[in-house]
Amino acid sequence: MNAAPADQIRLLDVQALDVRLSQLAHKRTALPEHAEIESLTKDLAQLRDLLVASTTEESDTAREQTKAEQDVDQVRQRAVRDQQRLDSGAVTSPKDLENLQREIVSLAKRQGDLEDVVLEVMERRESAQERVTELTERVSSVQAKADDAAARRDAAVAEFDREATTVTKEREVVAASVPADLLKLYEKLRVQQGGVGAARLFRRRCEGCQLELNITEVNEVKAAPADAVLRCENCRRILVRTADSGL
Repeated sequence: MNAAPADQIRLLDVQALDVRLSQLAHKRTALPEHAEIESLTKDLAQLRDLLVASTTEESDTAREQTKAEQDVDQVRQRAVRDQQRLDSGAVTSPKDLENLQREIVSLAKRQGDLEDVVLEVMERRESAQERVTELTERVSSVQAKADDAAARRDAAVAEFDREATTVTKEREVVAASVPADLLKLYEKLRVQQGGVGAARLFRRRCEGCQLELNITEVNEVKAAPADAVLRCENCRRILVRTADSGL
């Protein structure tokens, strides 16, 4: 394949622009904010699970407290009625009086036991409420950090995208000036060679594989016509001669 030296030089310009696009793509995906957001998202998921559990516990203890308080109220009302019967003098039988007095004592003990249950449930509910408050604040704090990291990521990505758009347009202009067959070969090699399809021969060294040409290869390059499209014997990339090739 043959191509004018100027066209081959422009191919190096295309390669430089492709390298820049690859760098921008790498920087875009390697932003530290990506890992930061991922970590914060995991923290948020865990905290929200804990918050749901604590909220459920608080709701359960609230219902338990209501039930315990109702039990206390029922016993208290029963004790009040019994005391009223006792005080009214309506009960005259000694046995009935003894039974009534015994029931009042039993209800007083039962009421005391139930009130202890209410206090225990209230303590557990208060602890759950404090946990809900703490977790709510932690969720809000982590969410704020995640939002900040997302804003920083989006700003950086937008900047990279703007530059990539500019570079892509420049690349289209430069690539359009390169002969189609030469550009096709370059694209094929670029895919095969990890993004580098053309390399400059600089001081007898291929900048694609960084290996220096031996004397035989140097002589072959010297003897080749100026418009010949050369390939590096080591990496097979297009080898472009310039004034700095050291020939």
